[in-house]
Amino acid sequence: MAKEAQPTEATEQTNPVAETETAEAPKPTKRKKARRNVSQGNIYVLATFNNTIVTVTDPKGNVLTNASAGASGFRGSKKGTAYAAQIAAEKAVTAARQTYGVTKVDVFVRGIGLGREAAIRSLVNQKIQVDSVKDITGIPHGGVRPRKPKRN
Repeated sequence: MAKEAQPTEATEQTNPVAETETAEAPKPTKRKKARRNVSQGNIYVLATFNNTIVTVTDPKGNVLTNASAGASGFRGSKKGTAYAAQIAAEKAVTAARQTYGVTKVDVFVRGIGLGREAAIRSLVNQKIQVDSVKDITGIPHGGVRPRKPKRN
């Protein structure tokens, strides 16, 4: 009842994986994504003491591009400087203009860092039309609960 093993010739067998790699398979065609053209947008500048974040959005508030002083290559205390804010604003606006065609913006500034004025100045130098500049920095009202009086 012993079955005789038939010799298999490995050299004559074909590898089905190798055949599919050499055969020309039709490649899936990628559809080119329609380029959104957003002529007007909003720019939000968050200027803290430690960093400056610039975000470019469409009028509905959907983010188009963003940049920060940290992402622009500045580290440590240099992120909070006016020059770092200027570079971040230039980077964000350039990307928004090239990708989406943004030409007119409303600027909203939040925070009390050094990058507030520098970011706005760099927007004007980028030949982008600034319609309005609005300060939306939060104002504390009410404050925290005071300490209880000291007993002797």
